[in-house]
Amino acid sequence: MSDIISPRVLKGFRDALPALEISRKEIQRSLEKSFENFGFVPIDTPALEYREVLLGKGGGETDKQVYSFQDHGGRDVAMRFDLTVPFARFMAAHAAELVLPFKRYHIAKVWRGENTQRGRYREFYQCDFDIVGTDCAAADFEILFMIKNSLEKLGVRGFRIHLAHRGIFNAFLEKLGLEQEGVEILRTVDKLPKVGEDKVMELLEPLTGSDKGALILKYIRAEKTPAQTLEKLTNLVGENDPSLQRITELFRLVEQTEIEDRVILDPAITRGLDYYTGVVYETFLTELPELGSVCSGGRYNNLAGLYTRQELPGVGASIGLDRLLAGLEELDRLSGKETTTRVLVFNMDDHLMGHYFYLAQELRNQDIGSEIFLESKKINKQFQFAERKGIPWALICGDEEKKAGKVNLKNLVTRDSHEAITLAEAVAILNK
Repeated sequence: MSDIISPRVLKGFRDALPALEISRKEIQRSLEKSFENFGFVPIDTPALEYREVLLGKGGGETDKQVYSFQDHGGRDVAMRFDLTVPFARFMAAHAAELVLPFKRYHIAKVWRGENTQRGRYREFYQCDFDIVGTDCAAADFEILFMIKNSLEKLGVRGFRIHLAHRGIFNAFLEKLGLEQEGVEILRTVDKLPKVGEDKVMELLEPLTGSDKGALILKYIRAEKTPAQTLEKLTNLVGENDPSLQRITELFRLVEQTEIEDRVILDPAITRGLDYYTGVVYETFLTELPELGSVCSGGRYNNLAGLYTRQELPGVGASIGLDRLLAGLEELDRLSGKETTTRVLVFNMDDHLMGHYFYLAQELRNQDIGSEIFLESKKINKQFQFAERKGIPWALICGDEEKKAGKVNLKNLVTRDSHEAITLAEAVAILNK
C-alpha cells in the first residue's frame, strides 16, 4: 500500500495559483482605496461564531448551507456564511465605542455548503461595505454610488446596477392579501433570472392562485424607462407609500449625479435573504448576464435587533470577488501577471552576491519590485527564468561594472539594452 497521500482538495474549494492571486490582490487593493476615499474603515470578525448568532435570522435555505458542528468544548458553532450577520453582532457589541453613522468595509473568506457552479464556490471571498446608524436616502444612494465608483476604478466597463425596494413589493402583496406568504413569494421571485417567468408562475400558483400570480408577474416587469416603472408602481401601491417615496428620491439623486446609464429600476430584484427591509441592489456585467450578480445588497434596518435593543439601521452591499474574477477572466480583463517582480538582478558571480543584494534593495527603496537569481547558473538559464516568470527587466553587473560603479539594464520584452549606466540612470529608465 502506498504511503503517499493524494494532494486533493474538497469539492467547492480550490488552490489559488500566482496569476489568480495577484489579480485578486490587485482588485482588493483598488477596492480598499476606493472605500477609504469615501471614509469607510476596515474591520474584522472571527471566522467561527456561535451557531445561534449566525442562524438567528438567516432563512431556511441559508441554514442548510451553513457549515456547523460542535467544537472541542461541546459548543454549537458555525462558520460565517456571509459578512453581514457577523457585522450585525459586531455592531451590537461595539456600538458604544464607535461614532455613528459608522462606515465599514470588510474583505474576508466565507463558507457555504451550496452547489458549485461557474464563479461560485463553497469557500470564497466577500467584500462588504456598509453604513450603520442612519436611515436616509443619502445613505442608500452612497452605497449605490460606491458600487458604481468601485467597479469603474477596477476598469469594469459594462455593468448595470439593478435597484428595487422590498417595502414597495410588501405593500403590493398586502393589497393582494398575500402578506402572510410574502417571504416565500419573495424567494420565488428571486429565482426569476435562473428559471424564467413560466417556472416562476408555476411556483407562484400554489401560493397565490393564477390571477394574483399574473399580477405579481406584471408587477416585477421593468418598463422601458425608470419613470414608466415608477408610474406603474405608483398606480399599484399609491403615491403616499413611504417606500415608493424613498425609491423616487433615490432616482432623483441618480439623475442629479448623471449616472442614469448605470442604474435600472427593476422591481424583480428582491434578494432572497430575510433580513432586507428596504432598498435592494444587484449588479450584472452586461456582457455576461448569465454569470449572475457580482455585487448585491440592500437595507437591513432590523438585523441588529437580534442582538441589541438599540436601533441600528443599516445599508450595505457585497462584492463577490470570486465571481467578479471569473467574469473578468472570461472577458480577458485580468492582468495575467504571474509575478510582481519588475527587475531580475542576474547572478554573474557568486562572490558579488552581497553587491546584488545591495542593488536589489536600492531598487526596492524606489518601489521597484526586484529579486536576485540566487544560484550561479549560465546566463541563458537566467534569461529563461525571467521570461518564464514574466519579469520584464534584467539588471546585469559583473566585476568590471561593479568597479566602474555601473550596471547594464535590459528590457526583456523589447530587447533594448542600456549599457554601462549608473544605478540612478537605471531607476529613471524603469520609472518611465
